[in-house]
Amino acid sequence: MSAAFFVVRATVPDIAVRESFDFWYSREHLPDALKSFGAAKAWRYWSASDPSQHVAMYQFPDMAALDRAIEGPETKRLVADFNRDWPDITRTRDVLVLAEELVA
Repeated sequence: MSAAFFVVRATVPDIAVRESFDFWYSREHLPDALKSFGAAKAWRYWSASDPSQHVAMYQFPDMAALDRAIEGPETKRLVADFNRDWPDITRTRDVLVLAEELVA
């Protein structure tokens, strides 16, 4: 079994809303999604090469756990909450499966 990751990329082109988006994602959305998905861990990133790009990653023990999480009713609620609060911010989603991990 390999770890699986659910990745959500959001484009926040309006610099005037980035601070409030960042606060909302940190205080509301990320903790809610972590708990609702039952993910093991969650991370957020802002791109250093394109400041409009925000990335959230959720780690699951395997694909079966990830599939259960994103196919469940909580995902629809999380998407609806995002769309309600940030209707002009576009997102893409991706699923990654860990192929290899090296630790120094």
